[in-house]
Amino acid sequence: MITKKALPRRAFLRGVGSAAISLPFLEAMAPAMTPAAKAPVRMAFFYVPNGMLMDAWNPTYEGKLEELPRTLKPLEAFKSDITHIGNLTHNTGRALLDGAGDHGRCSGSYLTGIQVKKSLVEIKAGVSFDQIVANKIGSQTRFPSLELGMEDARQAGDCDSGYSCAYTNNLAWRSESQPLPPVLDPRALFERMFGSGQPMTPEERVRQSKYRRSILDFVSGDTHKLQATLGPTDRRKLDEYLSSIREVERQIERAEKDNAQIDPKMDKPYGVPADFAEHFKMMSNMMAIAFQADQTRIITFLMTREGSSRPYRELNIPDGHHPLTHHRNQAELMEKVRIINQYHIQQFAGFVEKMKNTQDSDGNSLLDNCMLVYGAGLSDPNAHLHEDLPTIIVGKGGNYIKSGRRVLARRETPMCNLFVTMMDRMGVPVEEFGDSNGRLAGLDLPGLDLA
Repeated sequence: MITKKALPRRAFLRGVGSAAISLPFLEAMAPAMTPAAKAPVRMAFFYVPNGMLMDAWNPTYEGKLEELPRTLKPLEAFKSDITHIGNLTHNTGRALLDGAGDHGRCSGSYLTGIQVKKSLVEIKAGVSFDQIVANKIGSQTRFPSLELGMEDARQAGDCDSGYSCAYTNNLAWRSESQPLPPVLDPRALFERMFGSGQPMTPEERVRQSKYRRSILDFVSGDTHKLQATLGPTDRRKLDEYLSSIREVERQIERAEKDNAQIDPKMDKPYGVPADFAEHFKMMSNMMAIAFQADQTRIITFLMTREGSSRPYRELNIPDGHHPLTHHRNQAELMEKVRIINQYHIQQFAGFVEKMKNTQDSDGNSLLDNCMLVYGAGLSDPNAHLHEDLPTIIVGKGGNYIKSGRRVLARRETPMCNLFVTMMDRMGVPVEEFGDSNGRLAGLDLPGLDLA
């Protein structure tokens, strides 16, 4: 596929076996593109569990973002890229005569906007908003969407007061009864992105491990041919891109080596590191690569499952996250929750920085052409509140969002109004979704022509 003619936008570096590396945008591709071509808009959702201590999340003002509140402090350098939205509500997360089970409902309704069925046998949610978009534009990329996560969890059984674990452990839903389980293992994600799209067989994995060969070794011939045809700027961009891929490989190899030492009897060491920050960095680095190479434009990331009782010993917090959020207004427990909330944002800030420093095909940053939604399905976790949900959007969505602001919607504004507005920007307009009652006013730039 590599010739001295203008490179096609979907060019790959191909090698032996199933190895295939899609390329980022290069100047050598420009002649093959129409002058009016625009960089694609991407969206991603970062979901954190168990709500948020809102006193450390919400600014005390509207309008231009000034000093960020405590939880968001790690994003201070990027506040001009942030839209902080208040008063969004998921009414379908409330009991509505179904009794206990706020964690199951809040995650099950987060991207579907409907009240999920309280049952362990008959799962019923709805097609999630990300999948509606993927069904329309997913054919333009290698993967219609990617679903990622960081905490191994069951897909069946009772995870919250009679609600199936399918609700707490998934964000994306292909149909009302078919969730899309997130990929948790960085090695599995890497193989999907840079192979045939399917996980390697045990034999293939052993063979690659035996010879300690990088995916870049398998495509080295095609790489050298391409480099000989590129100008200095494209060669530098290609080198940086391939270096990012190699760094992810090294991270996975280190994690697998560490895990093998912990349990040498494992049939195949997994690439999941024990350290939360390292795991997040590996997964988010691959997210950046997927966006840069236009492998997908839609990603959901369940940072940990809803109701998670994960301890954070790296923060000197051995207590489970979920029990801590039922703090009963005890200052010591509330402080631990604030520390965990900020720790999550700290990891996210590293990804934002990477996106900010990566150039897109139109000369803007990847971040400029993204809508990265970060938030939770509960606000105050102690009271299990479903209004004023913690929500920020980072990025401008291709010069669509007027960022750097704190925007207060009317109280009880459906979260689905935000989704409908985002669907407009993704080129998938709909009249309504979930319990929406309109579009989110004040998000877009006035007079912007999306045609």
